[in-house]
Amino acid sequence: MAQKQFYGDISDAIVNLDKEKAIELAKRAITEKWNLLEVIEKGYGDGIRRIGDLWEEGEFFLPELMLGGNIMQESMDILLPSLKESGASASIGVVVIATIEGDIHSIGKTIVGTMLSANGFDVYDLGADVPAEKIIETAVEKNADVIGVSALLTTTMFGQKKIIDILEDKGIRNKFKVIIGGAPVTKEWTEECKADGFAGSAVGAVKLVKNLLNK
Repeated sequence: MAQKQFYGDISDAIVNLDKEKAIELAKRAITEKWNLLEVIEKGYGDGIRRIGDLWEEGEFFLPELMLGGNIMQESMDILLPSLKESGASASIGVVVIATIEGDIHSIGKTIVGTMLSANGFDVYDLGADVPAEKIIETAVEKNADVIGVSALLTTTMFGQKKIIDILEDKGIRNKFKVIIGGAPVTKEWTEECKADGFAGSAVGAVKLVKNLLNK
């Protein structure tokens, strides 16, 4: 019960846009030796998903969405160093993630990046509204193992296929595993655009990447 209450308090702090409380709870999670992966997923991640729901329902607007994301990021800046200290120091893979061009929604993608980083991956998060060419250029430059592309709109999800088409045209498709995500993404779409997989949650994305890289 105490665990559920603690995660609930974190989630509420994010939804209430209470930066001071969110940061205080992050520090408490470290000193009290909570499972930090669960703290991120069930506390902070849950709160940021709730903010996303409120935005979709018209209860929150872009400023609240951005503020919630900033509070989440500041909390992660506190948690991640401790999480990495407690785990393996060596990187188990390189992942480049971004939200596709024309789409400004980055909350889900940010959570995925945070969870991948927490699990030992080197993550290069390019942000939102990123052109396909920029994503590929960074993946080549960073010698990435995986490219992750998010899209929340049906009008922008075609950019996910564009990335794979460009990789094929350049003859470098087999250099990268490409995973996709976002509300409109389905198993059928994943097969149609020839991606290597999709996940509906941050935990699912971590499992998917580990499976693809045999980690």
